Amino acid sequence: MGPLPATDGGAHPLTELRERERAAAHRRSMESEVRAILTEAVAEAGLVRAWLALASEVRSVGRVSGDDEELVLPARSAPRRIDFS
Repeated sequence: MGPLPATDGGAHPLTELRERERAAAHRRSMESEVRAILTEAVAEAGLVRAWLALASEVRSVGRVSGDDEELVLPARSAPRRIDFS
């Protein structure tokens, strides 16, 4: 596998500097740091997709069970006054 695009000198100089600093802070090579960043980004994307799928499933529970009623929230009282004196 060849060098990652962010480590081949094609990135903005400030980006390369920050990447170098981040890699040093984690005691890794720049290439290892880029791989870690990419792995983390992909894992987060997977987590977001899983969360959205779960949210969709929760929203559809009423429709699946045949209960088309919307969730009814109880009436709320007005917020209490705060004395800032």
